[in-house]
Amino acid sequence: MAITIENARILTLAGTPKARRGLELHDLNTIERGHVRIEEDRITAVQAGDPPSAFNGERIDAEGCVVMPAFVDCHTHACWAGDRFDEFEKRLAGASYLEILESGGGIMSTVRAVRNASEDELVDLLFKRLTRMTALGTATVEVKSGYGLNTETELKMLRAITRAAEQVPQFISPTFLGAHAIDPANPRFVSQMIDETLPAVATDFPAITCDAYCEQGAWSLDDTRRLFETARDAGCPLRVHADQFNSLGMTRLAVEMGAVSVDHLEAITQDDLLHLAHSDTMGVALPCSGFSLDDRYAPGRAFVDAGGALAIATNYNPGSSPTPSMPFTIALACRKLHLTVSEAIYAATHNAACVLGLQNDVGSLQPEMRANLQVLDCDDERDLAYEFATAGPRMVVINGEVIHHRPIRCPQRI
Repeated sequence: MAITIENARILTLAGTPKARRGLELHDLNTIERGHVRIEEDRITAVQAGDPPSAFNGERIDAEGCVVMPAFVDCHTHACWAGDRFDEFEKRLAGASYLEILESGGGIMSTVRAVRNASEDELVDLLFKRLTRMTALGTATVEVKSGYGLNTETELKMLRAITRAAEQVPQFISPTFLGAHAIDPANPRFVSQMIDETLPAVATDFPAITCDAYCEQGAWSLDDTRRLFETARDAGCPLRVHADQFNSLGMTRLAVEMGAVSVDHLEAITQDDLLHLAHSDTMGVALPCSGFSLDDRYAPGRAFVDAGGALAIATNYNPGSSPTPSMPFTIALACRKLHLTVSEAIYAATHNAACVLGLQNDVGSLQPEMRANLQVLDCDDERDLAYEFATAGPRMVVINGEVIHHRPIRCPQRI
């Protein structure tokens, strides 16, 4: 099947496959008026002007609207069961996230629900959430385990994530997050997770990324190091949640161990920020958590100005960030991380793809790249950050197929 999207303002984000930094984030490689040609699941042409008359297949008039890469959401916990409504009310009444976690709620309440859920139920719940993400322009999603905290349930979650991936158009990248919290009912929890669960996961899911939540009340620095040494020996790439509430030294350890990314960074020190920015390890900011929890945000502006490679993601989860919306994440990144619109767009597409190692396939619009793109309801990309809580893009194309389409004409400037 062939599709030509014409009469579009195209943000190609074309360039080298490395993560973009500094001045590279200011140029979206825009074609003011052009067309994108799609054949099967690949982009075959991105050019200025009208398409050749010889192009066959479906032709879609973008009516001057922005065409850009579909979003890459590189940090989510979208596989869960149960709800956290009661805890939401406790937070509204003044309880902190760590207080709820220490009292046996938070992550552990979702752990109990996931343990009680069947694999089929987890597949169905994740499918519904991924469908919401599609309508908001997201075509690539990382999904973590971490609500099992024992071998049986962690494997159940990863199987559910893999099965859901077969039912949705998006590409789903699974991550093992057995080190998400400490199970207070299991005095041998840390050693079992390192010595039993991690090897079992690495056997069934070779080379899967291993993540951990290093924080007071969760995994300590020393225990995270032990986990990561074992994971690295098993051939698993490393990522880590760090510096969300407290700076424990994990960011420097992550750089030392060659981690792909350090995620959160709300409590990062200036010295660690510079150390991370000057390394090959990427930073991933999660501004929806600050919006939902405590109005604390990663110092995105300072990190980018220091030369850091930054991505942003929803952190979609039932406790601290219950949102599937990358457009809202961009709106927050500009307001609260003080990014420019072009920086936020790169952080939500190409740089996010770099976190997942998929930048040669998704995250920009170039010939031979996967045909994952969206048509916005505007003719100026700044509207993506300016408006918030909108209905999402006018059209979403994933793997060369129109997955989502709202027949709304692009508003013209007066």
